[in-house]
Parts: sequence; C-alpha cells; structure tokens
Amino acid sequence: MNAATDHSTFATGNQKLLGHLAMLAFSAFVAGSFSLGALAAPHLGPSALNAARFLLGTSIMGGVALFAMNGRIGWPRAPWRYGVLGLLMAIFFVTMFWALQFTSPVATGAVFTLMPLASTFFGWVFLGQVPRGVVIASLVLAGIGSVWVIFRGDLDALLSFDVGIGEIIFFFGVLCHAAYAPLVRRFNRGEPVALFSFWTLLATGLLIAIYGAREIAGTEWSSLPPVIWISILYLSVFTTAGTFFLLQFASMRLPASKTLAYGYLTPSFIILFEGLLGHGWATASILAGAAVTVLGLGVMAFARD
Repeated sequence: MNAATDHSTFATGNQKLLGHLAMLAFSAFVAGSFSLGALAAPHLGPSALNAARFLLGTSIMGGVALFAMNGRIGWPRAPWRYGVLGLLMAIFFVTMFWALQFTSPVATGAVFTLMPLASTFFGWVFLGQVPRGVVIASLVLAGIGSVWVIFRGDLDALLSFDVGIGEIIFFFGVLCHAAYAPLVRRFNRGEPVALFSFWTLLATGLLIAIYGAREIAGTEWSSLPPVIWISILYLSVFTTAGTFFLLQFASMRLPASKTLAYGYLTPSFIILFEGLLGHGWATASILAGAAVTVLGLGVMAFARD
C-alpha cells in the first residue's frame, strides 16, 4: 500500500469518525429537547410550536448558508428534491403529535426503535447498501436495550404492549424518517451541507405551517410565557437547525444502517440529563438496558461497513 493510499484511507476514516461524533451530538440534542418540550406543551399547540421552531431554525441555517456561500444563495437546482425530503420530515413530525392523541409516549418510543432497521432497508433500496451481519446484530442488541429503557425495565409493561391506531399512524411517520437519511445522500448533488440543510428546513417548515395554519393563526403569541420562547430557541438552534445539519453531515459519511442507529441513545441521554438536573437517577435495571444499548452501538461503530 503506497503513501497516497494510506492518506486516502486515513482521510476516509476521519470522515467516518466525524460522522459518528455528529450523530452522538444529534442524540444528545434530541434528548435535551424532551425536558424543554414538556414545559412548552401546556402553553402552545404542536403545529404552532413546530412552525415557530422551523421559522427560527430556517433563519439561522439561512444565515449559515449565506456565510458558506459568500452571501449568495440562488434558486436551487431540482427543487423537487427538497420538497420530497421536506414532505418526509413534515409527515414524521405531524404523525408523531397525531399519534400521541391515541397512544402514550412510551408506545411511540417503542415504535421509534424500528427506525434504524427501517433505514437499513431503505439504504439497500435507494443506495444498494448491504450491511454486514455484525452490524445488523449490533442494531438488534442496541434496540433491545433501548426498548428496555423506554419501558423502564418493566417486563409486564413490555409484554402488555398493544398495537393500536396511534402506533400504526406513527409507524408511517417512522418509515418516512427512515427513508430520509439515505435519500439525503441520493439527492445531494455536491451542495454544501449548510445550503442543503437550509432548503430542506425551509420545505419542511412550509409544509408544517400549511398543515397547522389554523392553530398558528389562533395562537396569542404576545401572551406566551418566557419559558416558551426559551424552549423555542433551544428547539430552533439545537433540535432543528442543529440536528438537520448533523443528520445530513453524517448521512454523507456513514451508511444508512449506522446513521439513525444513534437514535437508540436518546433514552439513555435523557436518563443522564435528568440525573444531572437533580431529578433522580434511573434504577439499576434501566441503567443495565442503557449499557446494553451503548454496547450494541459500540460494536456497530467499529464494525466494517
């Protein structure tokens, strides 16, 4: 192996490492949104909340894109690509809140754990990616640990899980999100990540705003408490602009089977944050489930693509 090949291999390895680190940050940002989202929920409807976060998040990413493009953002090539990606993400967010009218957060969390395996399937369909057996096994192991955490180590609650209309609704949203990651790589035509993220955010936000127009118009924005604006700011910066950027960044460097697998870490990060905030630590049984998740993802991260 010559020096040029060594350098290329090293550079590729570094890019993959950055992809893994990006998805670690992605999971942490998503986990942090749960506490703030819970504070905002009693005061603001889901459509209005998402429209506000996407408006601010798109503005932030637009500024980043302007900087990256030296102040020039022209009309995108093949804008239908962003329409497709925006529609997929809009369906995910809408079905998530729609499903919660019929089922519990625990049940939606259990359905969410299907996403990495679904993304693996779409990675094969759209990109021809065929993961190794050890990757599939590690995803299943991490998923088992994540489900155990979601059900708080209660075997009876897990066994009594019942698939109803809410779970079916959210399952379609999960499929849309799972298809999103491989399509980012399929649709990208060499655009910088910031620019690609900006147009995708804009499309997603517009579709959500159209869906929730009545709720948005009926919201008394001037009377909202400060905690709402703090929540919107966090959601906009970290779990909208930040996560869209990180997911697209990682999707260009990692196979679909590995990209969304880091979503399994979200319940574990929530446990960590709640403990650090003084809200109490999880039981040993739940922590064991979190450890299994970390172990599974560790095997996945070091396994060959």
